[in-house]
Amino acid sequence: MTPNPSRRLFLGAAASVPLALTLGTPAAHAADSAYVMGYFTESTNLGDGTDYGLHLAVSTDGLRWTPLNQNNPVLTPTAGALGLRDPFILRKQDGTFVVLATDLKGTDWSYVSQYVHVWNSTDLRTFTGYHRLKLHDMNTHSWAPEAFWDAGRGQYALIYSAVNSSGHNVIMVNYTTDFVTASAPQVFFDPGYDVIDGDMAVGVNGVNYLYFKKDQTLVGARSTSLDPGSFTPFTTGVAHGGTEAPTLVKSLSSGTWWLWGDTYTPNGVFYAWQSGDLSAGTWTALDQKTYTQPVNSKHCGITTITAAQYDSLLSYWGAPAWNRLKSYNYPARYVRHSNYVGRIDEYPVEPYKDSLWTIVPGLADGSGVSFRSVNYPTRYLRHYNYQLQLDVNDGTSTFAADATFYRTAGLADLGWSSFRSYNNPTRYIRHSNYVLRIDPISTATEQQDATFYVGY
Repeated sequence: MTPNPSRRLFLGAAASVPLALTLGTPAAHAADSAYVMGYFTESTNLGDGTDYGLHLAVSTDGLRWTPLNQNNPVLTPTAGALGLRDPFILRKQDGTFVVLATDLKGTDWSYVSQYVHVWNSTDLRTFTGYHRLKLHDMNTHSWAPEAFWDAGRGQYALIYSAVNSSGHNVIMVNYTTDFVTASAPQVFFDPGYDVIDGDMAVGVNGVNYLYFKKDQTLVGARSTSLDPGSFTPFTTGVAHGGTEAPTLVKSLSSGTWWLWGDTYTPNGVFYAWQSGDLSAGTWTALDQKTYTQPVNSKHCGITTITAAQYDSLLSYWGAPAWNRLKSYNYPARYVRHSNYVGRIDEYPVEPYKDSLWTIVPGLADGSGVSFRSVNYPTRYLRHYNYQLQLDVNDGTSTFAADATFYRTAGLADLGWSSFRSYNNPTRYIRHSNYVLRIDPISTATEQQDATFYVGY
């Protein structure tokens, strides 16, 4: 049970998430070779790790993400609810960016706002022109704003979820050229039932696709037009438990499409599916070994950027000073400490800092590594009777040796990592019944148990 149920459970289906990935935009995206994700953060208990500001992460493959600014917000609204949900980043026709977000802080799904937050940016390092844009006069919300370029109109379409006179959430649209003023609202998509979180892929082989949240699943609609009212649902629902916030992403290196979804059972776990053909409307779940979400991330929006922009963002905001370690054969689980015992548990971990590690030069040999706890920085992972536990560094040579490991190529996958004990060199860190130990490794299962992905 999640203590902050999805807004999809409110008014029959309500949640917030970005609404449009403007893929298919012409020349501006030709040189793109990386991705940027916008999101906000919520821990499962809405405690430490929850922040309703704009967070950014970058990726070269669209699957494994590096949070920027230590996973802290890069900006926070100063008007309206003084917080945001469901940020969306659009690269405009002139190559600059506009950031849109729901005007809501927290989980009060009854909060009324006819506005969305808007920022401009040339580089996603500095943000200017903050304002709220009013979209309608209805006594309701404006959830999960996204935008795309409608070439036929010569305007941007800004879509969002709101409860209109039908009594249920529909996807509305306003048209704008500058995100300062906008046309009167129209109904963009209303299939006759509650829908939220629209996300677009525009101009894919002459077809436009709209994915949205229906009940607890992600469903696709399509149209050869971008006109309001022209989209028709054509897929069955995709889900992993209660799922919301669809985000369509095109691979930059192949014909593969990914569909990201955000679950709320438990809160904030991203799952991803892939397809080689959007027109088929069928999706295959991706192995969780292949992707990693930023810690505590919620309701993301993903867009493509150039290699220079990727480098600039990493240089300016910085990569985290900590890492997370994902299990190879249980990729939903991460290395964490609990009651000072080392183990692997399913994400999300609470408190989340139990799964964050500062990897430092080995205490006994600088060519090795030691794992220092982020939330107990005087404590390190060390083996004792072959089991890993989190102990205070007492400064002895025995402790230093017990807490030092050599990072090697992964025993089950050379692209991953394994960790050999410094003072028991025939033994590697592995999990057994989810508890971490150092053991000799011989079987294929043991090799998998001893293999980890070092990411963020």
